[in-house]
Amino acid sequence: MSYTAFNTLLIHGGIDGDRHTGAVTVPIYQTSTFRQDGLGELREGKWEYSRTGNPTRAALESLIARLEGGEAGFAFASGMAAITAVLSLFQSDVKLLLSSNVYGGTFRVLDKVFSRFNLNYALQDMQNTAALEKAFTPNVKALIIESPANPLLTITDIRAVSEIAHRHNALVIVDNTFMTPYLQQPLALGADIVVHSATKYLGGHSDLVAGLAVAKNKELAKKLAFIQNATGAVLGPQDSFLLLRGIRTLSVRMDRHTENAHYLAEWLEGSPDVKRVFYPGLTSHEGFEVHQLQAKNGGAMISFELTEGHDANKFFKALRLIALAESLGGVESLVCHPATMTHAAIPREIREKVGITDNLIRLSVGIEDKGNLLQDLNQAIEASRI
Repeated sequence: MSYTAFNTLLIHGGIDGDRHTGAVTVPIYQTSTFRQDGLGELREGKWEYSRTGNPTRAALESLIARLEGGEAGFAFASGMAAITAVLSLFQSDVKLLLSSNVYGGTFRVLDKVFSRFNLNYALQDMQNTAALEKAFTPNVKALIIESPANPLLTITDIRAVSEIAHRHNALVIVDNTFMTPYLQQPLALGADIVVHSATKYLGGHSDLVAGLAVAKNKELAKKLAFIQNATGAVLGPQDSFLLLRGIRTLSVRMDRHTENAHYLAEWLEGSPDVKRVFYPGLTSHEGFEVHQLQAKNGGAMISFELTEGHDANKFFKALRLIALAESLGGVESLVCHPATMTHAAIPREIREKVGITDNLIRLSVGIEDKGNLLQDLNQAIEASRI
């Protein structure tokens, strides 16, 4: 019998357990190389060297491919390593279109590294499909989308932009870090490649750094497999094991994350001390209706701006339960200042043009008691008054 319910796949999808010993979890194969039975005679036809393939990593890659509904998955040493591998699919003189408030690390690697090899990019408002259609020139070969985008939670209609891109023979790459496959499955909406910073919700416990990519078809999978092996930024067996363990509880964690986030977003929206709230689970959010069609709920990321008369630095210093830190998606709540942290690599004029102001605060809502989280936010806001 084949079990296909998502909550069951989280635990039993991909490679389930260890057939050699009967262990219910995949072991950590902490080895760099594998004994061969003869020249070209590999165990199970594939185990040779752990950069090329490792059983623990293979179990993770099989699982994420199943969860995202793709042909094959690939595990990397970080989210940026995954994005770098995907960008390596393209040749010089190619142009990529990026979501206008894309993650700063994605912008930086294109602007400072790939630009040296004449891989070009342009920031694009993906919500305006008419403008997107006009932005296509013969050398545009891919769209890189975040929906919701980091940090303004901008929503892109993945199905609509995928149809436009495919008419122009371009690929669609979606960073699904904020949503996870539990809340949104971009490949089913038309995307070609999905990437994750698995450091975040998939790992879920702020104890590993990892990246994942999933290819929709065999042709892309073959190309990514070559790049992964050739460049070598693979995830080690220990972190692969930890990530497998984190994914097993993804749905129960995300249910609590999103319950807490919706509660706090509604409170922030009603606060006279808050100027704007960005959360796609609120009906007031610009992309609410589109998001409802392609995702399960609003997720657990909130961005907001305090009104005039508040000092953001005082707000950060006054927090007691919520930590000021980089990253997101762990069981603990974290807050950050995008302009000087996650998006500092983006020039100020570009940040301000897309709405990433110095007053913007990004909140990754954890799974603590929601009442305690509200108390901490409230007292920090009170303490931030000038």
